[in-house]
Amino acid sequence: MTEDFAVARPLLAEHAEIEQALADPAVHADAGRARTLGRRYAELNRVVGAYRAWRTAHDDAAAAAELADEDESFAAELPALRDAETDAAEHLRRVLVPRDPDDGRDVILEIKAGEGGDESALFAGDLLRMYLRYAERRGWSAQVLESTETELGGYKDVQVAIKSKGTLQDPADGVWAHLKYEGGVHRVQRVPVTESQGRIHTSAAGVLVFPEVDDPGEVEIEPNDLRIDVYRSSGPGGQSVNTTDSAVRITHLPTGIVVSMQNEKSQLQNKEQALRVLRARLLAAQQEAAAAEAADIRRSQVRTVDRSERIRTYNYPENRVADHRTGYKAYNLDHVLAGDLDAVVRSAIETDEAARLAAAGDA
Repeated sequence: MTEDFAVARPLLAEHAEIEQALADPAVHADAGRARTLGRRYAELNRVVGAYRAWRTAHDDAAAAAELADEDESFAAELPALRDAETDAAEHLRRVLVPRDPDDGRDVILEIKAGEGGDESALFAGDLLRMYLRYAERRGWSAQVLESTETELGGYKDVQVAIKSKGTLQDPADGVWAHLKYEGGVHRVQRVPVTESQGRIHTSAAGVLVFPEVDDPGEVEIEPNDLRIDVYRSSGPGGQSVNTTDSAVRITHLPTGIVVSMQNEKSQLQNKEQALRVLRARLLAAQQEAAAAEAADIRRSQVRTVDRSERIRTYNYPENRVADHRTGYKAYNLDHVLAGDLDAVVRSAIETDEAARLAAAGDA
């Protein structure tokens, strides 16, 4: 084995620099910066571990090869040591394939009812419960930031912040690493509760997923670029649910992005939540613009950039779930809606990783 994996050396140096920085108490005074550094450190841990394992396997095989002519026991061990070196090198190659740097981030997830009226809003509620249960199964925390409910108990739209608990050891375990594939149109086929003839209808809901900005300095927002309007909160049917102007609508004038919040009782709290969502949307917009300008979509090749793309169908009569990007199909829809999304998400992760490896091999 003659590879020296020189491409890993700058990453090893960066890992050492971050390790030194994280040992400085002053860094942790800025929670956002410390979290950003910690996320990158966890990502580089994978490279460092794989590189050290390969170096050990390489040195062991080299030492056995030198002594094989003098000692039969080393000669007997040499084939197994060379196989171990080959395996370690292959693992290191996989780790070195560029991955999404946002994998360790938390997310803002939005669900919006689409065509289908009340049935679509009810399906949006089903999707919300599915994601909340999935988050619970994975040990994540989930907070509903904003929601617009319908009289039948569905949702016209809902925004949820989903966060990992504690410090991630591996960005591959991050919230974004799993939920980034959920963006797109989700289609449902079932007999609506509003259908008296028992006919199967098709409706849809849209899901948007944004990596959350944990360091406000990452996305600069000029106060003069914001128009902030306040109004009274309203519930289903438009009736007022508050006697004060606590609801907040923020418009980012340069991009036209509008974020409204009314769930909190305090105007200040609603403003803070709205800015939190706005930062996430602006970060996603900046990343997509940069990728398009470079003509190299570094993002997931499974996670759709076209938010109108139909990505998954939930068929109730057949108890079937099908992902149209990966070819995944299973007849356990009831379990999936109860939060058992692991196999569905894994199919997207594996398809994406295969595409990244193929792209790296062609480079």
